[in-house]
Amino acid sequence: MQGVLTGFAVIAVVIGVGFVIGRRGYLGEHGREVLTKLAFHVASPALLFTTLAEADLSVIFSNRLLVTALSTAAAAGIFVAVGVVRRWGVGRTTIGALCSSYVNAGNLGIPIAVYVLGDASLVAPVLLFQVIALTPIALTILDLSGQGEKGPLWRRLITPLRNPIAVGSLAGVAVSALGLTVPGPIMDPLTLIGNMSVPAVLLAFGISLCGSTVPGRGPDRHLVLLSVALKSVGQPAAAWALAAGVFGLRGAPLLDVVVTSALPAAQNLFTYASRYRVGEVLARESILLSTILSVPVLVVIAALLG
Repeated sequence: MQGVLTGFAVIAVVIGVGFVIGRRGYLGEHGREVLTKLAFHVASPALLFTTLAEADLSVIFSNRLLVTALSTAAAAGIFVAVGVVRRWGVGRTTIGALCSSYVNAGNLGIPIAVYVLGDASLVAPVLLFQVIALTPIALTILDLSGQGEKGPLWRRLITPLRNPIAVGSLAGVAVSALGLTVPGPIMDPLTLIGNMSVPAVLLAFGISLCGSTVPGRGPDRHLVLLSVALKSVGQPAAAWALAAGVFGLRGAPLLDVVVTSALPAAQNLFTYASRYRVGEVLARESILLSTILSVPVLVVIAALLG
């Protein structure tokens, strides 16, 4: 359980620093916006490129990836179905679906994979699936929902290629697939820039908590509670059912996929919500509540399957 507690402690400290920065006004009234833009346009694309450029793409064909994809689709699909019935709108429904299924595979998933599962590479299938498939799809939907029918068709079709997150991810995959080696003078600066991503996201998240209401009590409370329930309970339950019942996984492989699916909603979802100015409260509160709930959930999973 040291890995679980260590991962959450690191995140809590950095978010706390962001909260203090916000309360003291050290970065001015536009500090959060600047950090968000830095993460979205510069640091996160660099981080995703450097990570995927050196990744083993053979994990794409593993059973673990199939479990991840199907459990993600199940959790997100339920939220989308409810959102369509309740007419929550494309933007809020997309953010809510992400909060219901997009796990914190980076800054929390990696330390937990190291300390709990014993291998950092076990989080790679989740990370690859999210950055290669889930993120481009979701951000394209957000881009198109904001543009409506404006602009020529060709411009709408190349929307993923104009998104820095998608570009960084796809470029990294291309480098890895072609077996290329990026020279140190290029990779080292990109690595340095990418290292700003997680701190920038966490600090912006902490700043956003200043003056916020108690989670789950605002006008988006129904969306928040549904997304948190799906993320904290629905997705890991679906992963367990698929892994054990369909793919026949047992022991350590079963523990791996269930633990990774039980990770809380990723902080960079708040960056996306802020970037597109939709569902910001929904993202912030869902991330916060799912992060708190994931501690007992991960402890229970480790005790039952470990």
